[in-house]
Parts: sequence; structure tokens; C-alpha cells
Amino acid sequence: MGKRVFLIVMDSVGVGELPDAADFGDEGSNTVKAAATSGYLDMPNMKKLGFFNIKGIDDMYTDIPEKPMYAVSRLAERSKGKDTTTGHWEIAGLTSLKPMPTFSSGFPESFIQEFSRRTGRGMLCNKAYSGTAVIKDYGKEHVKTGDLIVYTSADSVFQIAAHEKIVPIEQLYEYCRIARELLQGDLGVGRVIARPFEGEWPYERTPRRHDFSLVPPKDTMLDVLSGNGFDVLSVGKIIDIFAEKGITEYVRTVDNEDGINKTLEYMDRDINGLVFTNLVDFDMVYGHRNDPEGYAKALSYFDSRLPEIIDKLNDDDILMITADHGCDPVTPSTDHSREYIPLVVYGKKLKHGVNLGTRDTFADIGATILDYFGLDITIDGTSFLKEIKA
Repeated sequence: MGKRVFLIVMDSVGVGELPDAADFGDEGSNTVKAAATSGYLDMPNMKKLGFFNIKGIDDMYTDIPEKPMYAVSRLAERSKGKDTTTGHWEIAGLTSLKPMPTFSSGFPESFIQEFSRRTGRGMLCNKAYSGTAVIKDYGKEHVKTGDLIVYTSADSVFQIAAHEKIVPIEQLYEYCRIARELLQGDLGVGRVIARPFEGEWPYERTPRRHDFSLVPPKDTMLDVLSGNGFDVLSVGKIIDIFAEKGITEYVRTVDNEDGINKTLEYMDRDINGLVFTNLVDFDMVYGHRNDPEGYAKALSYFDSRLPEIIDKLNDDDILMITADHGCDPVTPSTDHSREYIPLVVYGKKLKHGVNLGTRDTFADIGATILDYFGLDITIDGTSFLKEIKA
């Protein structure tokens, strides 16, 4: 069996405001601490690994180990953004120094008219909106007229909501592909997102969401790995975030439990390379809905499954647990927050008690993974492999 790295992104699990958080309207944000205010946060396994030794959350408990069990760090985002695409791209060694465009006041009428012409449907909303509120407020009109609900957020996204009985799911995906084709250049948002819903008013969103991302403009860690014959296996929406670029195999997921289960299934395989997992519920189900109790319970559930993951690690395997941005569930905003991300690195042959402190880019993760597989680091970032190897 070859070398394996398991990289798990706890989507939106930030650990405190970045120095420029105020520029993004996120001053004071700390997603993990916010979740803990609910009283439901219970993460004994992550505590043993050193999660709560990470600066920003290292004052939450008095019983944290003096030294982390393995290596920990917090990482600053160098990219100009706080969304899923820029966060994951930077983890993989691609820094986005130019912010992706946002359209909080709505997309240009010229685009809306062309999109309407191409789809043969009218458009509703076209402004920044909560994803659950938008189907409640516009869902009845959509069901009556067949017009598409289009909206955005503070992030660089164009979202299309439709009832699955009015717009079959494959047709909704085709509409997203049309939007993705049109939204390029100055209109090039990071993601076009299908947001299907079902049932009776006030309706419920289904798990058949699908993201259509921009193609990364240059090679990432994934391209370097797959280009050198290594496996790059995607669990969850990783395949969408990277527009399939550099990925050799993928599975989609419906929730965190499914994502953990499918990661465990990959761990039973004889692979040589990377398994890259996104666990989206923290962000999509709890962060964006300002639900600190649900967020804390989701973190606690992940922690309860961690021993299963650790038990399946081989001697040469490395487990990395991180995030891509924040989504503080107690601030008035329901959008992402500009925060540091945590990093916990576990492996049977790694040093104990290493605190890497604060690093200045997420890209150090990707650089370290390439270094571990003996590949030249042709992406952004600096490897910390020498600091953690025993």
C-alpha cells in the first residue's frame, strides 16, 4: 500500500478574525467560540490532538494538554476573499490576489435578459438573500409562473432556486451550465449553485445542490499529484470546487455523516495519494442559518467519529483536519466570515507536541503534501514537513 494523505475540510470552521476582518464586516468573528456559546460543544478527541491549543481558541478550556498530541497551527488567508472557492484553491496552492466579483445589489440586467432568453424562463428576486428565506418569499410565485429564483450573497456566487416538480433537477443543472458559460470575465463569480427545493410552502431544500465553479486558472496541488501518477480522490463538493481539474476519482455526499462514511470507505482502499474531503453541513446547514446549537452538535458529531478515522490510518498515512473560512453563527450576518483556519496534523510517524504557530497562507498545506510525496513544490506555499517529521 502506498503513502496516503487524508485532508478533511470542516467547511467554515474558523478560529478567529483575521487582521483585516473589519474590511469584510467581520470584526470579532470566531466561529468555534460562537458555536461553544450554545453549551453543546463536546470535542474530547480533537482536544487530545491539540485542536484547542491553536491560537484563537486556546483560551476556551483550562484542561487542554500542555503540548498538543501531534502538530497544530492556524493559517491566515492570503487570498482576497472569504468564500469556498478561494479558500480551497489556496489550500491547494493557488492564491487569488484579485477578489472574485460580488453582486450584492443584483446582477446586471443585460446578463439577466440573456440568461432569460437562453433558458426561456423569467427571473425572480436577483439580489442578495438568505437561501431559506428566498424560497419562502418567492417560492409561491415560482411555482405559479415557472420563473427561476436567482439570488446571491456577500460571496461571489450566482444561485438558482427551483422546485423540483417545476424544474426537474437535470434541467436545473443545465440552466446552471448556461449561467456558468455566461458568467465569465468581469462577471466571473466563483460559483454558480443549483439550489433545488421540494414540498409545500414554506418548502424545504433538497440535498441535490450542485456547484459549478470557475476552472482554476493555473495548476494546483491536485494537478501536480495526478500529473505524477498519484491518486487524487474527492469526497463531497471538492470535485465541483476545482471544476474536476486534477481529480482522478470522486464521490458526492448528502451530509457530514455521508462524507465521513465515504472517507472511511476510501481508507479501506489500496491507494497511493490524496483523499480530499469537504464536510459541508457546518457551513450550509448551521453557519448560514445562524444556528450555534446545531453547529456545536455537528462539531461534536465529527469528533465522535474521529477515532474511526484514526483507527484506519496506516503507519505512513497522514491525517490533516482544517477549514476554508469562517461562518460565525452568532453574528447578525448569515454570510461567511474572514477568519483564520485551524490545522491539526496527525500521523504515527510524526512528532508530538509541535505547535507551528500562525502561518501566513493556507497554501502551506498543499506545499507540505507535495513535499510528503517527494514532488517539487511548483505551487504557492512553504512546506512545514521537516518541522513535523519524527
